[in-house]
Amino acid sequence: MRIFPAVDILDGRCVQLVQGKRESATVYGEPLAWAERWIREGADALHVINLDGAFGSSRKNADLIRDLVKTTGVEIQLGGGIRSADDASRWLETGVARIILGTAATERPGIIRDLADEFGDGRIMAGVDARGGQIAIEGWQKTAGDVIGWVQKFDELGAGSFLYTNVDVEGLQQGISLTPVKKVIDATRRPVVVAGGVSSAGDIVRLRDAGACGAVLGSALYAGRITLGEALFACR
Repeated sequence: MRIFPAVDILDGRCVQLVQGKRESATVYGEPLAWAERWIREGADALHVINLDGAFGSSRKNADLIRDLVKTTGVEIQLGGGIRSADDASRWLETGVARIILGTAATERPGIIRDLADEFGDGRIMAGVDARGGQIAIEGWQKTAGDVIGWVQKFDELGAGSFLYTNVDVEGLQQGISLTPVKKVIDATRRPVVVAGGVSSAGDIVRLRDAGACGAVLGSALYAGRITLGEALFACR
């Protein structure tokens, strides 16, 4: 199991949101400085989200993110506002390890197959963000059907991995909800990285034992409720 510290970017700053609400943002400072801190503390991969992209400004923060990819040199999975094959191709060509497709995949599911054929399925991650068991799209502003059905469809189309985010607990720092996580893991033969509510070493152990291949650490990490060292130790 792997740990992915989150570096979420809004208006050029590293932030954390509560349940995806822009007005809830806590600003932490320079994204590159935080990325370098997590690497110094032992991270070998990062979870980078262009929140401006998720809210509709896909080109915003592009130069900053390219610089972060180049400067850190670690494995990066990138999401937020990747709404077309051209967007995906541009990001994959910058050197990110994989891109996360959420809204675009629900609107045009064939994009997963097309990109997996071109770049390899290992570089295509399907984002299944869930609110009340429904897949949440367009910056979590709308829902578009049963999450498990979408997981199975994306699996059939060739997604190499999944990012499952439980919006209901995301950012609350109150722990994970394990039942929906298990349902997603059981619905696919592909690796599943879990985000949303991961707040303690115990959460990480439960995810590991449930079969998750990775966990994203966001709000609880930045707030100091768990250290990266504790998380890395727990996932072994």
